[in-house]
Amino acid sequence: MNQGGDGTTPDRHARGLEIMKSVHGWDEIGDDPGDFFAMTVEHLFADVWGRDVLSVRERRFLLLGLLVGQGLDDAVSLQLDAALRTGELTPQELREIVIFLTHYAGWARGARLNTQVEELIGRALGD
Repeated sequence: MNQGGDGTTPDRHARGLEIMKSVHGWDEIGDDPGDFFAMTVEHLFADVWGRDVLSVRERRFLLLGLLVGQGLDDAVSLQLDAALRTGELTPQELREIVIFLTHYAGWARGARLNTQVEELIGRALGD
């Protein structure tokens, strides 16, 4: 396959888009313009998330721990939602993550995570 001057291939880009869609549990995904989006698709998703040593679920666990530890609530919400929608994590597992991470990330972050998880589960179950 011919590579463009930026080192990308159409197959790598398409693979990255499919992995991105799968990781986030989206039915459809747009192909946004610009180098930032292209690098996100082709490097982060095709090259990093697409590696076969760790599963997407294992990567999600690692990412959730990192995001909670750094207090990045918006990104935590995105990952929790994707994990629940894709069936990677159950409500019971999400609640267990709260208990575990609270003891390492601190009570305030754990309390915020608990609120995020319970609100997500409530929406998902229609409570």
